[in-house]
Amino acid sequence: MIYGQVKRALKGLKVEVTHRQNVRRKYTIFGLTKEPTKELTFPFGDSGEIKSVVQYFHDTYQVNVIYTSLPCLQVGNKATFLPMEVCKIVGGQRYTKRLNETQTANMVNMNNKKPVARETSILEMVEENDYQNDEYAKEFGVMISKSPTSVPARILPSPQLNYHGGDTRPKCGQWNMKNQKMFEGGVVNFWRCLNFAQFVSNGKATGFCKNLASSCIDYGMKFSSHPIDSPYNARPEKVEQALKTIQKEAMTMLEGKELDLLIVILPDNNGSLYGEVKRICETQLGIISQCILARTVERMNVHTLANIVLKINTKVGGINVVLRDPIPMVSDRPTIIFGADVTHPNPGESGSPSIAAVVASQNWPNVTNYIPILSAQLGREEKILDLKRMAKEHFHAFEKNNQRRPERIIFYRDGVSDGQFNQVREYELEAIREAWRNEFKESVVPPITFVVVQKRHHTKLFPWNHDDFSSVDRSGNIYPGTVVDSDICHPTQFNFYLCSHAGIQATSRPAHYHVLCDDNHFTADQLQTLTNNLCYIYARCTRSVSYASPAYYAHLAAFRARFYFEEGSFSEESSVRDSKIHQVADAQVKQLPPLCDNLKNLTFYC
Repeated sequence: MIYGQVKRALKGLKVEVTHRQNVRRKYTIFGLTKEPTKELTFPFGDSGEIKSVVQYFHDTYQVNVIYTSLPCLQVGNKATFLPMEVCKIVGGQRYTKRLNETQTANMVNMNNKKPVARETSILEMVEENDYQNDEYAKEFGVMISKSPTSVPARILPSPQLNYHGGDTRPKCGQWNMKNQKMFEGGVVNFWRCLNFAQFVSNGKATGFCKNLASSCIDYGMKFSSHPIDSPYNARPEKVEQALKTIQKEAMTMLEGKELDLLIVILPDNNGSLYGEVKRICETQLGIISQCILARTVERMNVHTLANIVLKINTKVGGINVVLRDPIPMVSDRPTIIFGADVTHPNPGESGSPSIAAVVASQNWPNVTNYIPILSAQLGREEKILDLKRMAKEHFHAFEKNNQRRPERIIFYRDGVSDGQFNQVREYELEAIREAWRNEFKESVVPPITFVVVQKRHHTKLFPWNHDDFSSVDRSGNIYPGTVVDSDICHPTQFNFYLCSHAGIQATSRPAHYHVLCDDNHFTADQLQTLTNNLCYIYARCTRSVSYASPAYYAHLAAFRARFYFEEGSFSEESSVRDSKIHQVADAQVKQLPPLCDNLKNLTFYC
């Protein structure tokens, strides 16, 4: 495992050799030898004499290789071996790999500017660049205004939310669950705690779990107040053994019945432990797990417990909250709402596949439970190649769960850039229609509305007057529900910007929704209201989220599925023959391990 980590860290870096006196030649690392330097040989010269790397450097450059037990770097176009000690990393290289948590936090903090400061910095940058007198701008006839564009906007009202026995109206994109109970409480009869944090004592873990169980009951879940046994303590490197032991003990204690929930306490710096827990629980054991950091256990408070309860209730099949009033173009007839996303490998992971996730609502008319179907596909491929199969399974499940076939299809697609609109529209829309025809043997397909959700854009919306508290929230951002559908939008196509969430820090970024197909003939008001309302029924918090919940769930599911591949399973040395493969659109990719059957109809990934 360490070999693979080192290889990924070094791959693509430029190094400079130090053994050729005044010649400072630079190379790009493309690999790392498995063998140590002292065992490496190669055919030398025209005669093809076999020579060791150690001997070659001694005879040719008078260099005695000291660290012969280390592997060599593989550089250049050919398999050229360089001992590490004769290489120096070239300074000033752009880092293209994934940032760790600390680096990401530092980057976010550097860009953490309130709306007033952000707008001011943009205006100062425009003034400093002096585009009016830029020779290149003049040559191309480009005129850039020094003032931001003023656009008309409106604020959509927040929807009324329905809990069990009570309603609430969110204020500024958030609300409080105090004295409320889940709309539909889930059931947890059998549960236990697994503790990987050695400094969290049994008493501390037991006390936390007791308070968590009490909170679950208070919020309306049918939750057993006592675990089946005391916390099980284990070391992180024994994660698989610990999980299988817990399952075996539970089956014995419960006479064949299984755990409903496993609470897992993780060390704060848990590395890949979280992913291993999820992979084993969801693809091998069929256990729903709730992971909690040790610092959360130490600093327990009622707000944290409430947020954890929201996740647990959703995972075990409960419903946290629903929209009280009828949903436009959804409540009047059976409607299935899809969310779809594709996550791509991190930079530097060229051998990894992309993961497609398609979720769909299965509890019309509440449209709150989004069941995932996952698929691995060729790396960096944005089209969902297996969408026909995935949509077909969702149509089948909808009919089974609702005793009716959907009469409308609404599809929120995340992660598509403007340049990919045509290929996604042509491929994925036809895949949905084919899925319907294959499942129900009908030629007439229900009307489809296909909406692309874009978050990675550079459009910022600032209030006209930063001191007008009727249009800004406490963070100084525009008010949740602010929608712009003119001036800065496409002149003929159906698209709009919607800021559905309240800002917490920095400057909020609105989501951009672009409609590629609208057989349902939504009015702008209907689709904007539907989209805004869907942002309020995201199960994991009591806040509206920044884009439509179906697309958000698809993103979570796709991200979760990446844990299902064991670390190192995509090393360049591994052979396709060593892995299960499946065919997706005429291409072979490594297969995701299947989910356990008892999880397939649950929102376990929340």
